[in-house]
Amino acid sequence: MTYRSSFHSWDERASVRRRPVRRPEASRGTELFFPPEYAPWVDHPLVAERGPRARFELLVHALHQYLNFTTVLEQVAILPVTLRLARGLGSSGVDIPPAMRTDAFRITTDEAWHAQFCHEFMIEVGRRTGTPPVAIVDPAFAAELDQARTSFGDSHRALADLTFACVSETLISGFLASVPRDTRLPKPVRELIADHASDEGRHHAFFRSFLKQLWPALDDAERALVGRHVPQFLHTFLAPDPAGADSALAELGFSATQRATILGDVMEGWTTHTRDAHALAAAGTVRAFADVGALDLAEVRDAFEAAELLPVLELPASVG
Repeated sequence: MTYRSSFHSWDERASVRRRPVRRPEASRGTELFFPPEYAPWVDHPLVAERGPRARFELLVHALHQYLNFTTVLEQVAILPVTLRLARGLGSSGVDIPPAMRTDAFRITTDEAWHAQFCHEFMIEVGRRTGTPPVAIVDPAFAAELDQARTSFGDSHRALADLTFACVSETLISGFLASVPRDTRLPKPVRELIADHASDEGRHHAFFRSFLKQLWPALDDAERALVGRHVPQFLHTFLAPDPAGADSALAELGFSATQRATILGDVMEGWTTHTRDAHALAAAGTVRAFADVGALDLAEVRDAFEAAELLPVLELPASVG
C-alpha cells in the first residue's frame, strides 16, 4: 500500500516545536486540578467529612496519577516501538517504507517530549500546591504488558509490543478531547492536555496506516495471536484502575477499612459512568482492526464478541 503521511506540517504544528513549556500557576488551594467525574472517590461522604482540603488534595493526586500514567505509557510502551520502527525494524517481515521511518522518528520525539513535560509539570504542581507526587503508583497496564509479552512467547515479544502500541495509539481518548474545554480547570492544565491531544491525532493516523502494513505480513497463527489480545489490551487500558486512588487515600490517612469502603461504594458507579466513554474510545481501535480484516478470522471475531466490542462498529463514523 502507499503510505500517506500526516506529518507534512509537523515542524509547524508539533507541540515540541511550537508550544511553550506549560507551567502551573501559584495555587490558592481551591482550584479544581482534575475533573471530579474521573475521580468519583473525592465526593464520598468519608472524604467530605475531612473538609474541602482533602478533596483538593485528592484531585491534585489524581492529576499526578494521570501525568504519571502518560509518562509511563510513553516510556514503557510507545517509545520502544517507535524507535524500532524508525530503524526500519518491524516484525514478521514488515517492510517499513522510508517515509514511515521518518514519521516514526517524529513520533519518538513527540512521545519523549510528552513524557518529559508530564513529569516536569507533575513536579511543579506538587511544589505549587503543597501536594507532592508521593502517592503515585505505576498504572496496571505496565505489569499486564509484561505478562502479555510472556504469553506471546520469546519469538513474538516484539509483536506483543507492536500490538499494544497499535491499540493505545488508535484509541480515541474522550479525556484528551474534553479536558482542554473544561474551564473549571487551571489554564496551564488545559493547555498541557491540549498540546498532547493535538500531537496524538497524527499518531493515530500513523498507527492505523502501520497496522495496514503489519496485518498482511502476519501468518494466520500470528493474526490469531494478535487478534485475541486486542480486547484484553483495550480492557487493560480503559478499565478503572483504583490502585492510584487507594494510594492517595492512604497518603491522606484513610485506614484500609475506610479505603475499601470508599472505593467499594464508588466502583460500580465509576464503571457505569465510564462504560459509554470507553465504547467511544475503543471505536477507533476496533474499526482499525476491522478495516484490515481481523474480524474475518472466527477466533478473533469471537474474542471481540466476548468482550462486547462489536457494537461499537455501529457508532457514528466520526468517532473513529
